[in-house]
Amino acid sequence: MGEGRSSGTGLIRKVRHRFGISDPQFRREMSVMLGPSITSGNRVTALHNGDEIFPAMLEAVREARVSITFETYVYWSGDIGQEFAEALSERARAGIPVHVILDWAGSVQMDGDLLVQMEEAGARVQKYRPLRWHDLTRLNNRTHRKILVVDGRVGFTGGVGIADLWKGRAQDPQHWRDIHFRVEGPVVAQFQAAFNDNWIKTTGEVLNDAAFFPLLEPAGALDAHMFIASPTGGGESMHLMYLMAIAAATESIDLAAAYFVPDELLVDALVAALDRGVRLRILLPGPHLDSETVKIASRGSWGELLRNGADIQIYQPTMLHTKLMVVDGEFVSVGSTNFDMRSLKLNDEASLNIYDRDFALEMTRAFEEDLVRAEPCTLEAWCARPLRERVSEQLIRPLRSQL
Repeated sequence: MGEGRSSGTGLIRKVRHRFGISDPQFRREMSVMLGPSITSGNRVTALHNGDEIFPAMLEAVREARVSITFETYVYWSGDIGQEFAEALSERARAGIPVHVILDWAGSVQMDGDLLVQMEEAGARVQKYRPLRWHDLTRLNNRTHRKILVVDGRVGFTGGVGIADLWKGRAQDPQHWRDIHFRVEGPVVAQFQAAFNDNWIKTTGEVLNDAAFFPLLEPAGALDAHMFIASPTGGGESMHLMYLMAIAAATESIDLAAAYFVPDELLVDALVAALDRGVRLRILLPGPHLDSETVKIASRGSWGELLRNGADIQIYQPTMLHTKLMVVDGEFVSVGSTNFDMRSLKLNDEASLNIYDRDFALEMTRAFEEDLVRAEPCTLEAWCARPLRERVSEQLIRPLRSQL
């Protein structure tokens, strides 16, 4: 698996298949090349849709005793935004250190009163990369990470933002489909380190005592690590992670992607996996995708995959916002990272990788439950798409790296 390399423009060569997911070499390279090291003794609980996700997150915040760190992209006004502001404010008034990073662009729909409420309660709230005329070059770099850590012991990550669109159970187009994860065990320290990365960038301050990094005992049986990517420091690591996992596949790849705009290297890697006999199932948003530009750009990349045997399914009931990859029924990657160049090269992202067959089976079952609510896209249907769609795809093509 040694053909991937970087240049000034990023990775330019294919990562070749040299060993499988089950080979110890795969874990060694994922730890050494991407880092941090894989930790043992973790527990990961999958939470489906807002009805499960928000109560679990709010309960953890309300039970905080020594610290809260919270970083998110979307934070909008609404019932959920108000609930989180109240819970964080109450803990801050109780004397608990509360540190919050909100992306400037992702929180533009947030009522300023919520921000004032948290700050007046004693929470320290930072906006990530606010618009400044003298520093427009950084405007395209957003934090898309979704990290909540309570007492340094319980972590949350996944796809949800703080907005009413994520409420409910994905029952209609006004309630999105998503998965978030509650995590305990040694890997939570890596969640905290990921938050610290952008807290340092934003404030110049390090959060480094036992309130944030306590001794963590084993809480379960899962092997996992969380690593981060940013264009200011290792921006290719997410790209390389996907390429390495796809290159190691020998049996199956299940990919649920809210925004699917792969580059040529990723398409080539998926086609190479298909050529090896790997079953590839891709679940994508359908009529309720919230970005028409992404929908157009995504569709243009389906042809080569379909011609080589990929099974592409289009989720129908609502916006599919899940970010999930399961490889060979053993490796699972979740977090904030989308399967597009914005996530892989422009945004600050955080992904949790789990190495466990039982957990992979659980995620495969969830993936297949979503497939029941999807419709296949055949090669014939893709080839028969209207001329206006083909023209739109060509017009959008030069912008794919920004989507």
